[in-house]
Amino acid sequence: MVKANVTWMSDFYLTELSGLPEVEISLFVMVILIYLITLAGNGALLLAIETDDRLQTPMYFFLSNLSLLDMLCPTITVPKMLQILLSSDKRISFVGCMLQVFFLIDVISTEVFLLAVMAYDRYVAICSPLHYANIMNKRLCSQLTTVTWLLGFINSMVHTSLTFSLSFCGQNKVNQYYCDLHPVMALSCSSTFLPELVVLLVASAIGGAAFLVTLISYVYIISAILHMPSSEGRHKAFSTCGSHLTVVCLFYGAAISTYARPASTYSHTQVRIVSMLYGVVTPMLNPMIYSLRNKDVKRALVKTLNLKEFL
Repeated sequence: MVKANVTWMSDFYLTELSGLPEVEISLFVMVILIYLITLAGNGALLLAIETDDRLQTPMYFFLSNLSLLDMLCPTITVPKMLQILLSSDKRISFVGCMLQVFFLIDVISTEVFLLAVMAYDRYVAICSPLHYANIMNKRLCSQLTTVTWLLGFINSMVHTSLTFSLSFCGQNKVNQYYCDLHPVMALSCSSTFLPELVVLLVASAIGGAAFLVTLISYVYIISAILHMPSSEGRHKAFSTCGSHLTVVCLFYGAAISTYARPASTYSHTQVRIVSMLYGVVTPMLNPMIYSLRNKDVKRALVKTLNLKEFL
């Protein structure tokens, strides 16, 4: 039955970002500029971390993985979106749609776990500074990073396989400018109870666990900072955690509003705006958030990009 559905439903049709033809060129210019800034910003951050000896620490190792994810996330959706803005061809093949869903969920899931790992890293650094080097050694950092990518892959494989094993025998227009779980499920003519249930359970269990690790870490971090005797020490500790906490709030706010609810409450216009935030805008902001408040990163960027006149 599944094979017949795959053969018959050969294409999906994506929805344009705006229904107003007169603003499509402006949207194209805006989106491509944001995309190029995202690639340049995260690429520069990756290069600075890899080439500066002072940034060879666990925090920046995890940050380099975050920058890589922030380059991958818009790359999954933006090229197709730009094509739709420029042409009248809004088709995407069944396999192309499936791959887009898989890689998007993979990247988002990996980022959820990575943000939790980064919160734990900051907890150890501030609450157990004397043991930080022994606890967060290279082996543990590599293992934690490998596990985050592996969990993201497994989570995406489960959701993608359940979603695309549904029957598609009617409408084939996806109410989103890219293929995503809820918009694709909404096109199914079979019951979506199981995949929707799995999405909610996984979002509650795995996502909730990652969020709980992040929350508990920051409860201990804030408590430790408030008990520091010097104001200079408190300011330095807050500055190292503030960037990560800002990124966490941006990411969780957008992702939860998109995925942690059933398709019956799905608002197409609202989700398109939210998905633009976490899929396109947030990856652009992350390197700015981490570099503007971090003297070591700014120094490394100036050195790597030969911008000595700004020193």
